[in-house]
Amino acid sequence: MKKIIILSGAGMSAESGVKTFRDSDGLWNNYRFEEVASPIAWERDPDLVLEFYNQRRKQLFEVEPNDAHKALVRLESKYDVQIITQNVDDLHERAGSKNVLHLHGELKKARSTADESLVYTLDHWELKRGDLCEKGSQLRPHIVWFGESVPNISLAASIASEADIFIVIGTSLFVYPAASLVHYVSEDVPKYLVDPKADLNNVRNLTTIKKKAGEAIPELVEELLNQS
Repeated sequence: MKKIIILSGAGMSAESGVKTFRDSDGLWNNYRFEEVASPIAWERDPDLVLEFYNQRRKQLFEVEPNDAHKALVRLESKYDVQIITQNVDDLHERAGSKNVLHLHGELKKARSTADESLVYTLDHWELKRGDLCEKGSQLRPHIVWFGESVPNISLAASIASEADIFIVIGTSLFVYPAASLVHYVSEDVPKYLVDPKADLNNVRNLTTIKKKAGEAIPELVEELLNQS
């Protein structure tokens, strides 16, 4: 069974109503995202950071997977599919995708500030000051913040290197380290870049599809299923 590796970014979930991370010129309530999504921000004003992620989490509980998320699930009938996502939402999983690796964390999870191995799944949108782990330490969003390392990037690179087909959806491939993953894929492997603003010409065997994910992915999935 051929292996399809998918790298998804913000454009994948935008059609579900999930605001992209840099909406409104990178501002949230007059704060730049770096001011509410970094270890320094957490040290300076944890309540502000918690509120920022609470609002994003609240929205996530109100949206649903779109046609692109659902179409990818159908690939699993004929391919070994692994999704690597830059998104912190759970829309791939809710659509039914079985193998999803999150590069930048997960919005519906929280982790201990004392022991990062203690990670908890939230069944509600609000995380407050005073919500503690079993060791008595404050919980923080289970998110990779600006200035923090990306723990899963090495695993993602290993997965990308095994691709028989590589599909990039809703990301420009300009943001590192995720953008580096395409360079771990063998040159002779077919690659697809699906993004309305796609502009990449230094990758071999790349097919560029300048459409939104909700339109392009169902079409591409049909094509790939007919090829198998």
